[in-house]
Amino acid sequence: MSAVLKTVEAGFEPMTEARLDAVVAIEQRAYEHPWTWGNFADSLRSGYQAQLLCAGDVVLGYFVAMRGVDEVHLLNITVDPDHQGQGWGRVMLDALALWSRSVGAEWLWLEVRTSNLRAQRIYESYGFRRVGERKHYYPARVGREDAIVMSCKL
Repeated sequence: MSAVLKTVEAGFEPMTEARLDAVVAIEQRAYEHPWTWGNFADSLRSGYQAQLLCAGDVVLGYFVAMRGVDEVHLLNITVDPDHQGQGWGRVMLDALALWSRSVGAEWLWLEVRTSNLRAQRIYESYGFRRVGERKHYYPARVGREDAIVMSCKL
């Protein structure tokens, strides 16, 4: 755990365009095919639920989710690689589930790369179950990669 996190409590704040440079910097370190500044800005303009998990001025992670009629679709959830393995992903899933229930959602949905076994384990331990697959969903180093569709009853 970094010195910053020992002395400052973590909390959530809305993602804003003013913080997108920090978000995109994390995104680029975390993924081979990251979202762009424009992807995040479009999500904010669309009114998606977008939250930062911060310790002071340090962004630990973030999530972006889209509300449906009785469901929420998680579009992006990322923990800064410098802070992975400390439980922050689960903290963000808890916050997402709480917000989702507050807006009347009964289900959470997401896609995850078939190669991202670590994320799959986290989602399964949270209660997500595999319900399908999307062929050639994600860009890959060569060609496209399939996605596993997962859902969680709230």
